[in-house]
Amino acid sequence: MINVASGVTSEQISTLAVFIQESWGQANITSMLAPQANRVMAVKEWEERWQEDRIGFHQPHVHKMLEDNIDKVIAGRTGVRFFFPLCGKAVDMKWLADMGHSVVGVEISEKAIKQFYEENNMTYSEESIPAIPGAKVYKSSERNISLYQCDLFNFSSSIDGQFGGIWDRGSLVAINPRDREKYAALITSLMAKDCRYLLDTLLYNPELYAGPPFLVPNEQVHGLFGNSCDIELLQSVDALTDRQRAWGLDYLTENVHLITPKSKN
Repeated sequence: MINVASGVTSEQISTLAVFIQESWGQANITSMLAPQANRVMAVKEWEERWQEDRIGFHQPHVHKMLEDNIDKVIAGRTGVRFFFPLCGKAVDMKWLADMGHSVVGVEISEKAIKQFYEENNMTYSEESIPAIPGAKVYKSSERNISLYQCDLFNFSSSIDGQFGGIWDRGSLVAINPRDREKYAALITSLMAKDCRYLLDTLLYNPELYAGPPFLVPNEQVHGLFGNSCDIELLQSVDALTDRQRAWGLDYLTENVHLITPKSKN
């Protein structure tokens, strides 16, 4: 019912209702993320994990969700430029390069990059990056693969352009929760107009495990990318294994999203 005497219109009431709903939704997300909100992993800690071979996150085979959804990412294109944030030594990179696509990855660990090339019997060259002091790029001699050893947040499109594809497995879920807005801004800046960004996220009870990998609710994916991109949930699977049970988890859902830039009229 509209209170005519107060001069409140139905449009104003509708706007207020949307505001209340959005505020409640944001408060709900904030509450959900609270247990991990202040969790911080220093870059040096990730380097130490590689040095000590504490890399349970590495998969020795191509990720099933990438295999299942690759056609939606390629979308009939050839020679797609793929970006791998926090790439580690993911075998997915060679898999895509073997299809004729090019790959650019960013990884802080020199050991991870060198192991990728050595374990795949590939030779590589090494160059410094003048725009990023202390950084190097390792380029494959046999495949179109370039891996940058640097802090991800020091990378930008001015270093190696934009990309038509992104495979984000173990990156958004690994960065510190407080850096997610900065991360989303970086990823968005790296997306070409035809980019198709495949994002892998995890859902679990953060009261039971501090992370990483961290909880990233679907609502936050929309909050991070929804203003500039269309988002489609492609797949959702039960991913709980004995490894996660050992963390204390009682459920683990793995989601994969397809994120594409909104067309600008």
